[in-house]
Amino acid sequence: MTPPAPFDPTYGYDLDRLLAVVAPQAPEDFADFWTLKYRRALAVDPGLALAPAADRRPGMRVWDCRYRSTDGITIGGWLLEPEQGAPQRGFLVGHGYGGIEQPDFPLPCAEAAYLVPCFRGIGRSRHAPISDNPTWHVLHDIDKPDRYIIGGCVQDLWIGVTALLTRFPGLAGHIGYMGISFGGGVGALALPWDERIGCGHLNVPTFGHQPLRLRLPTTGSAASQQRFAQTHGHVLETLAYYDAGSAARFIRQPMHIAAALFDPSVAPPTQFAIYNALAGPKQLFVLATGHAENPARIAQEHNLHDALTRFFCSDESRVPPLA
Repeated sequence: MTPPAPFDPTYGYDLDRLLAVVAPQAPEDFADFWTLKYRRALAVDPGLALAPAADRRPGMRVWDCRYRSTDGITIGGWLLEPEQGAPQRGFLVGHGYGGIEQPDFPLPCAEAAYLVPCFRGIGRSRHAPISDNPTWHVLHDIDKPDRYIIGGCVQDLWIGVTALLTRFPGLAGHIGYMGISFGGGVGALALPWDERIGCGHLNVPTFGHQPLRLRLPTTGSAASQQRFAQTHGHVLETLAYYDAGSAARFIRQPMHIAAALFDPSVAPPTQFAIYNALAGPKQLFVLATGHAENPARIAQEHNLHDALTRFFCSDESRVPPLA
């Protein structure tokens, strides 16, 4: 691979070394910190509103959706549901930091409903004064651990689960999560505390091993955090509570992780820190590259889609509600 940046996007790690990366220990009050945020999110009535969407998917009915989240923010996105019959599974789908213009991702399960929210400040959920530019979005209230923007995005996800269950109460116990990059990191922070989500997939997830994120060169959102830290310091006082690797230690649900060996935006050791820390059943799909092109990308995406269909949709992989 030709590096798309003036540094080595493998960071000198081979697979064996990546599998040895240890995530940081969480602060002592980490669980209390997130449990309080979860309780606040559960207290919100999402007031899900739907309108027919211009987007089309074969076999699916597509709705434009809106729901209320914490801090008086309205979340916009899409809801996809089968044209025929009631959905047998439900998914929350988390987007990358570039946002999402339409729900054009592969669907692993045809008989499922998919809620695709735009996280606060981004895309259909723009909300002044939050910037939709990742460079600034990732810094919003970074000096205030309890107010940091990423915590609000996690609450958007949790309230999305509530919204999906108001539409389809029968999906209780049959909800999964799929998140890529930014959405992967948000998912890792959300899953430990929400037992309504029975299993998850994180694709090249960010926010893993925050001390490494602040040290390793990158073309991703961590670059702006590095610049901020150089000027202001004390960033880790906040980011220790938003470390997806530390959070993964608390995840008990079955998980599927796609992590890359070569990634200029989300350093591979920070991705593998999340996978390595997972405490429950887990599967790893190794990608040649993340956030970068490679000749085998299309074939690997097909293989990943097949793996997710087996993980989420086969009779053998059907995940019961957590005890």
